[in-house]
Amino acid sequence: MPRWLIGTLVLLGALLWWVAHMHSAPLAATADGAGAADACRVLQVPGPIGEAVQTEQSAPPFRLGDATLTPLAAFSVGARILSREDYSFGRESNYSPTDLALGWGPMSAPGLADALHVSQGGRWYRYSWSGDAPIAPSDIALNSANMHMVPASAPVADAISSLHGGQLVRLDGWLIRIDADDGWHWQSSLSRSDTGSGACELLLVCAVRH
Repeated sequence: MPRWLIGTLVLLGALLWWVAHMHSAPLAATADGAGAADACRVLQVPGPIGEAVQTEQSAPPFRLGDATLTPLAAFSVGARILSREDYSFGRESNYSPTDLALGWGPMSAPGLADALHVSQGGRWYRYSWSGDAPIAPSDIALNSANMHMVPASAPVADAISSLHGGQLVRLDGWLIRIDADDGWHWQSSLSRSDTGSGACELLLVCAVRH
C-alpha cells in the first residue's frame, strides 16, 4: 500500500476519533439555560429513596435556543447504573448527550446487568439472558428504564460525565417535553410500566448524588 494512502487513512481515522469524542456543552448547561435553573430552584425532592418517584409538581415552560421546554412532572430516582451510552450526533444530542439505563428495587442488585447482558444503542436499552431469567421479566420492565439525561447546568453535566456502569446514583429533576419552532419535538414517558417506542424518560437533571 502506498505510503501516502497509509498516511491519509491514519489522518482520516484521527479526524473521525476527534469528531466522535468532541463534546460541546448541552444547551441547558450553557449561559442560555436560565430557564432550566429556574425550574430546578422550584423543584421539591423527596427524602431517601431506592426507586423511581414521580410527583405532580409544576414549573413554567421556558425557552432554550429555538425550542420551548415544558416540565411535565417532578421526578427522582435512586438506582444502579446498568449501562451508559454517550451520543455526539443527532439533534437529540444537543440536549441529551448521555443515556443511562437505570435499575431500581430488585433491578439494582449488584451484577444483575451482566446476568442480563445489558446494552444500549440508538437511544434504546436492550437486555437478554441465557437459560432462566435472573429476575422475573415483569420485574425487569417495572424496575428499569433507559433515560435521556438533559443536564440543567454545567456542574450537573460534569457530574453525569463521571458516572459509570455499576454505580449507585440519585437523580432529581423534571420529566420534560421539548417543542422546537420548526415542529420537531421530543417527549418523556410519564409511566414506568410502558415499553417500546416512547417509553424512555427525558429527564432535565437538576441534581446528581452518588
